[in-house]
Amino acid sequence: MKKARTYDVVLYGATGFVGRQTVAYFAAHAGGLRWALAGRNYNKLAAVRANAGPGASDAGIVVADASDGQALAALAGDARVVLSTAGPFALHGSLLVAACVAQRTHYVDITGETPWVRELIDRHHEHAKADGTRIIPCCGFDSVPSDLGAWMLARHFQAQGEACVEVKACFSLRGGFNGGTLASALNMLDSGQSRALADPWLLNPAQVRPPTVPLDDDPVAPHRDAGFKAWVGPFFMGPVNTRVVRRSAALLGYGPDFHYQEYLRFGSGALAAATAVGVSAGMNASQAALRLAPVRALARRLAPAPGQGPSEASMNRGSFRCELVGHGAGGTVARAKVAAAGDPGNRATTVMVCEAAMALTRAADLPGGQKAGGVLTPASGLGTALAERLRAAGMTMAVQA
Repeated sequence: MKKARTYDVVLYGATGFVGRQTVAYFAAHAGGLRWALAGRNYNKLAAVRANAGPGASDAGIVVADASDGQALAALAGDARVVLSTAGPFALHGSLLVAACVAQRTHYVDITGETPWVRELIDRHHEHAKADGTRIIPCCGFDSVPSDLGAWMLARHFQAQGEACVEVKACFSLRGGFNGGTLASALNMLDSGQSRALADPWLLNPAQVRPPTVPLDDDPVAPHRDAGFKAWVGPFFMGPVNTRVVRRSAALLGYGPDFHYQEYLRFGSGALAAATAVGVSAGMNASQAALRLAPVRALARRLAPAPGQGPSEASMNRGSFRCELVGHGAGGTVARAKVAAAGDPGNRATTVMVCEAAMALTRAADLPGGQKAGGVLTPASGLGTALAERLRAAGMTMAVQA
């Protein structure tokens, strides 16, 4: 970046549901960073800034529509880092990422739209890598806990001189959905990307596609897992998170025999078994139903609109816990835990993506040095820098050998 940038971080999509929370977070935690709110409507942006209190009083306002390439180029050229919460990203994010790549501006977002991320890799990875620009999607609950959890275990085994060959994760969570998240999921189905969604190696580099073993297949049925001593079943975010972790494994070299899978935890005992069977069957049925356009239309009518989401009280009551079990090539077993208070898809996501953006403003702390770049993952693009910031923000991230 040869010219001075007005802002360290620009928050794009600041008037949306998660966007408003990122503004509040920066107002409370940005310290000496120069930052701005961005979106398509000045008056709405000004109202969000005012509602965020005195900590946001010096924040700038940048007006740029997601379809206005010239305005987005000016936005990216005036920022060191862009943080985007403006989904569905396949509809509203492509020009913004292209502008960031062209202007050598680092970028993070909260997408879980893996087919779109695949497009970013194909279009921009080599250019961003050559320029040292970090484009890091999936920096919210999709997929920071999974990615950093598996990364911590892989590093643990490497430090012991042993390759990590398998990691399984098990989630327990309490929280709600916002309208933007549901809109993104429905848009992926509208676009006919079911084949891409089913590819376990969707985000891997083209030359790194290991032979698929049963552990790599997305779970469809519950089972009692000895490692977790609990009944587990398919996790609705698994088809997103597993692809991100596998890209990290390829980029960071966990090893050719590394495998990752994750589940939703139901507990132990007969009641947990029955719940696991019922929930898993319902999840499979709903996914099948949502492939039908009339069902998606009904879901849109019933779901919260974009910009809407859980109440403050509901988000405060939320939480998540991700337990991980890793196996080394020599038979060693290690465990890890990633957990936080607050609604995972909204409150915790806000912390994760904001801390990711702030980490990018400190280039000296980033893995690979200042010149590393590309379309990366939270683990490969941020690694220790993000993990340390999240611990400082109150998130549990620990390996238990």
